[in-house]
Amino acid sequence: MSWSTHLRSAQDFVKIGDEVEAQILTLDREDRKMSLGMKQLHPDPWTDITTKYPVGSTHTGTVRNYTNFGVFVELEEGIDGLVYISDLSWTKKIKHPSDFTSVGDQLEVQVLELDVEGRKLNLGHKQTQDNPWDAHEATYAIDSVHEGTITEKNDKGATVNFADGVEGFAPSRHLDKEDGGKLEKGDTVQFKVLEFSKEYRRVVVSHTSIFKEEEKKNVKAASKKAAEAEKTTLGDIGGLADLKKKMEGGK
Repeated sequence: MSWSTHLRSAQDFVKIGDEVEAQILTLDREDRKMSLGMKQLHPDPWTDITTKYPVGSTHTGTVRNYTNFGVFVELEEGIDGLVYISDLSWTKKIKHPSDFTSVGDQLEVQVLELDVEGRKLNLGHKQTQDNPWDAHEATYAIDSVHEGTITEKNDKGATVNFADGVEGFAPSRHLDKEDGGKLEKGDTVQFKVLEFSKEYRRVVVSHTSIFKEEEKKNVKAASKKAAEAEKTTLGDIGGLADLKKKMEGGK
């Protein structure tokens, strides 16, 4: 009845008593049976798919269904594609597509892959927007320090939320405070960036490294000062020895 791949009831197309135009598909004279088709009276929308929906092109479609792994978006009757959950947002960690969109919503998408033979489209929504991680790469440079709030915590570490919506992860050993305690959920403190991956949208941070680094600097400075003091003392001793020699020589 339709080129659409979505399963719908025949009642969505016709009602008893309607007159319809159909094409004969098969004919069995012996059993006095024939099969008819209605969609065959209309062009197959996949015929010129590469022209209408080339890879990289952007379109607006209708959300028809979703599963645990993505959203099915219909671009026109008979042509729909899948938006994987990882291609819905650059920043949000979406557990289920229903948390991001609803059936019937209009969604802007970009064609990522096109399989004409398999009649499959791979679509993306986040690709229609600028990737904020391009800017985050400069902001969250290694060793840069930012204020963040711990929003979740478990045995492995804590999730840290920063002002611009970026989430970082602080391993448990990097949650030690200078007073010997541990940071807890809800604490807002300074964190140093240890790792940054734009590809995997991953930021590893540490609070402990901030004061540990300061301790190292203090120890280094103290060692340098002690070495200089020792050098000065040795110089004084050497000077006294020279003076003693001169005095003894004068005698």
